[in-house]
Amino acid sequence: MKKFSKLAGIVAVVAASALIVTGCSTSSSNPTSSTKTYKIGASFPVLDAFLQKVANGITAEAKAKGATADIVAANNDVATQLSQVENFISQKVDAIIVVAVDTSAAGPMTAAAQAAKIPLIYVNRKPSDLPAGVPYVGSNSLVSGQLEMTQLAKLAGGKGNVVIMEGEVTNEAALDRTKGCNDVVAQNPGMKVVKTGTANWDRAQGQTLMENWLQSGVSFDIVCANNDEMALGAINALKAAGKKLGTGGILVGGVDATADALAALKSGDLATTVFQDAGGQGGGGVDAALTLISGKTVSDYVDVPYQLVTLDNMAQFAGK
Repeated sequence: MKKFSKLAGIVAVVAASALIVTGCSTSSSNPTSSTKTYKIGASFPVLDAFLQKVANGITAEAKAKGATADIVAANNDVATQLSQVENFISQKVDAIIVVAVDTSAAGPMTAAAQAAKIPLIYVNRKPSDLPAGVPYVGSNSLVSGQLEMTQLAKLAGGKGNVVIMEGEVTNEAALDRTKGCNDVVAQNPGMKVVKTGTANWDRAQGQTLMENWLQSGVSFDIVCANNDEMALGAINALKAAGKKLGTGGILVGGVDATADALAALKSGDLATTVFQDAGGQGGGGVDAALTLISGKTVSDYVDVPYQLVTLDNMAQFAGK
């Protein structure tokens, strides 16, 4: 009786072990269905030197958080961008990130995403009619214009004629950066804005605009450009015209701290620029998207601060 009892116990243990092993095997071959890779659609106006960095920030943060990002560019066309957003909606993406072509015409995109109940986040360019509950991840463009012009005024000793190169005038960033330049000039009695013109964020257009100003005989000492690309175009035209740049010559400033701008700053062609954290904006957009997907709320404005770049601190911005 004792032998039989002992044998039965061994059989029971073996059977239980087999059951456990079988259970483990079944579990490992069928992963839980709760695991999901979220898909984020992102529409850009174009993918120029700066905006490509924003896109890279989106890609990197999405990968780090186990999501995927489908990034497209609208060739600066409002209708194309709306179509891209509608395509993302039809694909049933989990969230949409937009860098608006025209910040004054973003309403239809916002309405479409809200009607589909898909989280929408604007990055880098803040729409003028942004409703509560739709976050903007970016930087205060007014501050960038103020930082840039304050440094230019300091380098110029608070004196001189100023020309302002604007980005697309339908964009909040261009309007606010221009206002920042004007505000600082108004605080310096020895300075005056003598000309303002648009070059649509573009280096070639910046060069053409500067060539036109030089040919028309506009007299100026300082160029306050809304971004580095236009500033670099202005520098090309000024150098071709034999103008001296930097201390004792014409001071040119920009915004974005792109690699080309930092090289121009190092060489003395560019007087200053302002760092706009492109990667931080892109990554912040993804973080906001994933937070909204999870059902939590995000502040309507997620600030990614600007930083002034000079010869003294430019090394810390290389490669960003």
